[in-house]
Amino acid sequence: MGRKIAVLGPIPKDHIVTHRGEVLDKYGCALYTTAALAALLGPDDVVRPIVHVRKEDKSAILEVLARFDNVDTTGIMDHTDRGDVVELTFRDQNYRDEKQVGFMHPINNDDVEFALDSDAFVCVPITDYEVSQYTLSYIREHSDGVILLDGHGPTVSLSTGGKRVPRLWIDRDHWLPNIDILKMNLEEAGCSWFPPPGGDPDVVGHELDVALLPEFAEHCLNHGVKVLCVTLDQEGCRVFWHDDDGNLQAENVRQIPVEHVVDTTGCGDSFAAGMGFGYLESDGDPVAAAQYGNAMGAQRCAGREIDVYLPLAETQAQLRSVFGAIGRSR
Repeated sequence: MGRKIAVLGPIPKDHIVTHRGEVLDKYGCALYTTAALAALLGPDDVVRPIVHVRKEDKSAILEVLARFDNVDTTGIMDHTDRGDVVELTFRDQNYRDEKQVGFMHPINNDDVEFALDSDAFVCVPITDYEVSQYTLSYIREHSDGVILLDGHGPTVSLSTGGKRVPRLWIDRDHWLPNIDILKMNLEEAGCSWFPPPGGDPDVVGHELDVALLPEFAEHCLNHGVKVLCVTLDQEGCRVFWHDDDGNLQAENVRQIPVEHVVDTTGCGDSFAAGMGFGYLESDGDPVAAAQYGNAMGAQRCAGREIDVYLPLAETQAQLRSVFGAIGRSR
């Protein structure tokens, strides 16, 4: 068997009202990540989604995944009969209001046991309880796989009525040693950066000033993270890493143009898939990882179907047409 990549996160049943007023009902989040990885990986590779779902949803989810020959569904579990149900109302192409009315059972150590030989763990929680710091610590202790965490999870919580609200990632430094790649947007970065003695209360929790990203990145990298990637909407993303001498490096990776944006739901989950794959494919090149992330995000928003993603050869051709070469210049 070739490469093995585990995907940790919910497969919520989403009720979506798009910015054009269209109404969609479908499954999302880790389903997008799994499908994107299945397209990039070969027939001898395997994708392992690890998720708790409701009994009423499992057969429909398995039916969607049946079209992919390289997906192992062992980790799709319904014994708790608990899964996420989310209502999404888009105010515009990029911003939405969210309400969660169903709640997945958290992924614990026993759930990941069968997948500890994975080459990478792409974690795409949407709420703070779904993939815990303790589970990442267990993976780190028992596996050599690369751990990618989407910062959407630890920076979002639930209030009464199921309203999804930003959360300050106060325990951030307990997580960072167990993360190789941290991916987030500016709002999530704003919930994650409050330098001692605590930061400006009028600023913390809002979009982080781009000028503060190097300081935030240095902190993350000094606490164990190998790559920080912050997405910047129309401007693509900015990726940070340390060179061999421990010096901070940064590069902007521009957005891949999409002629007609159909649906942006799942773009971040798809980006995470591309970034995790790209990091393995390029032997740890952070720029290549971000390029693959941008490609899978762009492919996702260009259509509604779960099989919108291109296979590896076509994705690489797309990257070369936009960037000239894959990865950073040496």
